[in-house]
Amino acid sequence: MTKQSVVVPEVAAATPPNTAALFPYPPPRAMPGVSVRKKYLQAQMELGSGLISGWVESMRASSPTHAKAAAALAAGVDDEHAAWMAKHPSALTMFDQIVAASKGKRIVMFLDYDGTLSPIVDDPDAAFMSDTMRLAVRSVAKQFPTAIVSGRCRDKVFDFVKLAELYYAGSHGMDIKGPAKASRHTKAKAKGVLFQPASEFIPMIQQVNESLIEKTKCIPGSKVENNKFCVSVHFRCVEEKSWSTLADIVKAVLKDYPKLKLTQGRKVLEIRPTIKWDKGKALEFLLESLGFADCSNVMPVYIGDDRTDEDAFKVLRKRGQGVGILVSKHAKDTNASYSLQEPAEVMEFLLRLVEWDRLSKSRPRW
Repeated sequence: MTKQSVVVPEVAAATPPNTAALFPYPPPRAMPGVSVRKKYLQAQMELGSGLISGWVESMRASSPTHAKAAAALAAGVDDEHAAWMAKHPSALTMFDQIVAASKGKRIVMFLDYDGTLSPIVDDPDAAFMSDTMRLAVRSVAKQFPTAIVSGRCRDKVFDFVKLAELYYAGSHGMDIKGPAKASRHTKAKAKGVLFQPASEFIPMIQQVNESLIEKTKCIPGSKVENNKFCVSVHFRCVEEKSWSTLADIVKAVLKDYPKLKLTQGRKVLEIRPTIKWDKGKALEFLLESLGFADCSNVMPVYIGDDRTDEDAFKVLRKRGQGVGILVSKHAKDTNASYSLQEPAEVMEFLLRLVEWDRLSKSRPRW
């Protein structure tokens, strides 16, 4: 692990001048989906024998079918979604207010990957981002320090994004690496950033991964993904009648690993080390690495779509500094201040931010 000149948050084991537009603007949007209110039930996170039904109910609540969406719309739930949008307005609609709040501050961008820069797909290995999105992210990184924060293995995310000038925080922030060269945005030393607070868990994660691959073979459509510091069990292609069996298998495997915990994302069960580290901690670490610790003249902007991104949204609220943007077509309990419906809107927001920055710098200063 490369030593840093920044203060690393404590990690403890729980027990264990051209103003011409660069892009066609605005980019085309996808057709808007049906707005429905998804009532996210708070599943009990303990792994006791009597709580599998809680996990299954949570899995079901986070995965509404088209039939359920239509029924919700017919029931007039769309009015409740409108109320939710009033609390979490579109970051595109509120763009002028967002950039106005950045006056005199340095914007730092944090972006989730799946569901944010790429669409959610049945095969996680096919979650490719578009060339236009890559161009948008590259342009943002030229203007502002930019990091990708994902539950995926850092190497996999890099293979998708293919932009060496970014910071990458994989495995929910447990594997952080920065550019080899010093960024022009910061005075950080050229030796780069490398931080892996859960290195000791790698052999354990490998064992669990192998065990889950073998024991979930009986569940058609399930997919186990080794993300180096965590394991993801995808159930997007699993029939709902098999969710209980799948959850039971994962729970049984974890009985032998008290230093690992089970969490849930969008149609995925995730096994992670029980250390005090998450995407929120990763955000704080990266701000420190960039030289923005305890700075009042910085404005972090975090865009994500999953439950795990809530840890970062909470950090921004606690700091009273920054902008959290949830990517979702549906109403969710969230600590984000604004919303965007889909990756197409994320791309539009990024392109608009780039053009705003270019134009603001080109204006004459009197």
